[in-house]
Amino acid sequence: MRRWPPRIPHVRRACSAPRAFSLIEAMVALSITSMAGAVLLLATEGVLKTTNDSVAQTIAQGMALQLIDEVLGNRYCAPGASPYDSNLTPSAWEKAGQGRERYNDTDDFNKYKASPPVDPYGVELGQGDDAGGNRHPAMRSPGHDFATWRQRVEVYYVDQNNPTVRLPANQPTDYRAVEVTIERGEPNGGVSPLAKIRRVFCYVPIP
Repeated sequence: MRRWPPRIPHVRRACSAPRAFSLIEAMVALSITSMAGAVLLLATEGVLKTTNDSVAQTIAQGMALQLIDEVLGNRYCAPGASPYDSNLTPSAWEKAGQGRERYNDTDDFNKYKASPPVDPYGVELGQGDDAGGNRHPAMRSPGHDFATWRQRVEVYYVDQNNPTVRLPANQPTDYRAVEVTIERGEPNGGVSPLAKIRRVFCYVPIP
């Protein structure tokens, strides 16, 4: 015997509420996100440092080339002086200039140092007009970018049979080397070499 009305079977409705994260799951997710962010920051810092170092080395290479061309553009030795002089140094008059504008032979540049790097008139690079004065303010390098940089020059005799061998000043030959180094002082007190160029040149007696 059937009942009326017919019995309608009960239909269970699925729960549509989303399942929430537990506290532990949230902490794990935050930890993973933090580690990923730290790795990304370290990678970005490394890329920026590499880029900055590359730019600095390119600029330093240009500085070194400019200075070594200046050295080799002068006489081998001062007029009337011996090309085998063991005293490779500028005279008192040459030292008394604004910078190195009085240097007129290669040995004057031996042991030369300047920090920050300067032009021949002793004006910081990026600031001077190459004539002993300063550029217009709008044309100067901002912020003294090279304040911790240094330029160094050494001029010395080398073995004429093996120019890679440096000789003491009391053993002169017909060959000298000029070596220009551009360095940068670091915040920890250390010094980082940015560029170094060496050229060997010789004295050819007039026949």
